[in-house]
Amino acid sequence: MNRYGTPLKRVRGLGSAQAGTEHFWGQRLSAVANLFLVTFLIYSVIQLAGEPLDVVRAYFRSPVVALLAALFAFSSAYHMRLGMQVIIEDYVHANTPKFILLILNTFFAAAVALTSVIAIIKLSLGA
Repeated sequence: MNRYGTPLKRVRGLGSAQAGTEHFWGQRLSAVANLFLVTFLIYSVIQLAGEPLDVVRAYFRSPVVALLAALFAFSSAYHMRLGMQVIIEDYVHANTPKFILLILNTFFAAAVALTSVIAIIKLSLGA
């Protein structure tokens, strides 16, 4: 079979979308990160179930706990954005609505992450 691409293009692995495997690896790595971070979340919820708000605030005052919670917020929002991007690209065929939905998807994921991190900061500072 005759290949029409340059050797450099074949080495970089760029397909027709010019994105290569970046999206694939981003989704897989965020999924692996979420496995560990969801384990932390489940442990935290079980440990804090039924505790008063003061105990929850004291728990989130730990820098390690606040950092892990913020990492979970960012990682899950990033993973959500990548997953929704695939759905939008696969099922929305008109260019203008696809473009608008992809922009809204990015803004929504950023809003979720930012809102979560602000809540974690407020909780960890005792506000």
